[in-house]
Amino acid sequence: MATRLPSAPPILPGLAYIRPLGSGGFADVFLYEQDMPRRNVAVKVLPSDVRDPELRRMFNAEADVLAHLSAHPAIVTVYQAGISADGRPYIVMEYCPGSLAQRYRIERMPVDEVLAIGVRMAGALESAHRAGLVHRDVKPSNILITTFGTPVLADFGISSSLIQKSTDEVLAMSIPWSAPEVVAEQTSGSIASEVWSLGATVYSLLAGHSPFERRERGQNSKDLLRRRIGRATYTEIARADVPASLQAVLARSMSRDPSKRYASAREFAEALRSVQAELGSSPTPLEIPDEEWSPASAPVDFADSALRGPSRSQLERESTRKGRAPAGVSGLARDEETEFSSPTPARRSPVPWVLGALAGAVVAVGALVATLLATGVL
Repeated sequence: MATRLPSAPPILPGLAYIRPLGSGGFADVFLYEQDMPRRNVAVKVLPSDVRDPELRRMFNAEADVLAHLSAHPAIVTVYQAGISADGRPYIVMEYCPGSLAQRYRIERMPVDEVLAIGVRMAGALESAHRAGLVHRDVKPSNILITTFGTPVLADFGISSSLIQKSTDEVLAMSIPWSAPEVVAEQTSGSIASEVWSLGATVYSLLAGHSPFERRERGQNSKDLLRRRIGRATYTEIARADVPASLQAVLARSMSRDPSKRYASAREFAEALRSVQAELGSSPTPLEIPDEEWSPASAPVDFADSALRGPSRSQLERESTRKGRAPAGVSGLARDEETEFSSPTPARRSPVPWVLGALAGAVVAVGALVATLLATGVL
């Protein structure tokens, strides 16, 4: 199947386009510079030709889920969302210059760093679960690295509700990190399947490959991976610095029977923290909100496919003021919807000026006549 070409970057108020960041199955991501406050941001945009209500529903859900969860220090922050002048929904998010998409494949990641990442991601997932949400696509490439070097969970585009499940819900998965029951299409996502995916992600960061991937060429087709995941036989990581206790934690998190896994992301995090203590490291703080947090905002409506958010009715024209050349896409993005330029003076009618002059003349003549009468000249 041919790869979809990325769409053109939209003109957005207060944002100047810099360069593309990536293109996925149903959205493009661009780097912009925000005018006020000044910072780089990532903008996720639906392609201009998208008319599918299901894609709009998923896009709306991602914006709402991120708004609900992005206060968490291990979840990417969303700043705003809206509709561009050409009718494309967009989300403005924190720009993260790095990710774990390929790092684990090209270098041997330290055990203590991977444990810290696992605990942070478990805290993010536990927070989502307490809000009644599941991510459904936990994998290394969805762990981004902020400008401060902090890992954060991103891409909630196929997230779903733990509470309200519909029979026609889209089944989406990244097979190497999906639980057996998801691969078998028995569920679209649950806490147990999230524990599996996080365990498989931690395994990948340590092993340098996904849990059921083979080194031989031609042995990692989707069908072969599905069969291996269905059997779910744990293979220990071939690293001497990975302790047996950590192997046991990962084996339990990826048990074929969901009931034998950790009951929650928090339990999985506590198991990783125990391994940290065993290795003499300070356990990574487990950041989970209090019980009053989750109902603080309205539940996410996963059925909403409407075009929502502020939108522009038309594109601004390029500036033609004297001494200022057109600034191109970047300049248009900065200048759109601003009112800081001096307004063109309104053209005044000469009638009020003429009437004022006549009135002044009449007053002057009257004063002269009065003076002449008083002196006896008239």
